[in-house]
Amino acid sequence: MRPTIVAVSGFSSNVGKTTLVCELLRQLPGWEAIKLTRGHYRSCGRDPAGCCVSDLLRDEPVIRSGREANYQAGKDTGGFWDSGASNVHWVIVKDDQVAQGITQALARVEADGVIVEGNSFLEYVDADLTIMCARSEGGTIKSSARSVLSKVDFLYLSTLKATAANAKRQFELFRAGLNFQIDLDQLATITHDDLPTVLSRIHGAKEGIALNLPPSSLRLSDSTKVGESFHARLGRATA
Repeated sequence: MRPTIVAVSGFSSNVGKTTLVCELLRQLPGWEAIKLTRGHYRSCGRDPAGCCVSDLLRDEPVIRSGREANYQAGKDTGGFWDSGASNVHWVIVKDDQVAQGITQALARVEADGVIVEGNSFLEYVDADLTIMCARSEGGTIKSSARSVLSKVDFLYLSTLKATAANAKRQFELFRAGLNFQIDLDQLATITHDDLPTVLSRIHGAKEGIALNLPPSSLRLSDSTKVGESFHARLGRATA
């Protein structure tokens, strides 16, 4: 049986993806995690100084599963283990190996659910829930993030010291200055305060519940808290 797949993607590096994955794993006991890392031959070749995984790239996808194979304190995979993942799979691929690598990694998942960190795999896999991470001040948006925006359910703003309301206002200012459009009418914008809502959506996807909550109910222009109304809808759906 196919596991419930939650994707955690990001505009760029250092936008809170790993922190969010760890937070979700602590709330989803028994779930597994997949970390997808791409090595770019076009930019670094096999030069270890140019790419942190260049020496690991092979003619076939490399998948390191299990604690002995990929646990390292201070690294993303180590954080997944420390947050309670029942298994962690590190997928190391070239650009043309993403589809094969994620397919093989998902085939190894034995848990009911798995959190996958990465962007490019979403071109080949339909996740049950997709979260895109960004800094409230915006920043760089990688092409791999732009290409999958249409599949995103939640835009998660990493707030650091900003309040949730200020984070959303900061991101609105950033969005207004972009030379391309991000359609937030179909994209729920959330912060750490809204994680209970995300977890409810995850449990709903896992149980096959059709939840009556359009993503736009959390759009940037709406600063109203919706956690209580969402849980009320969830209660009606499961009654």
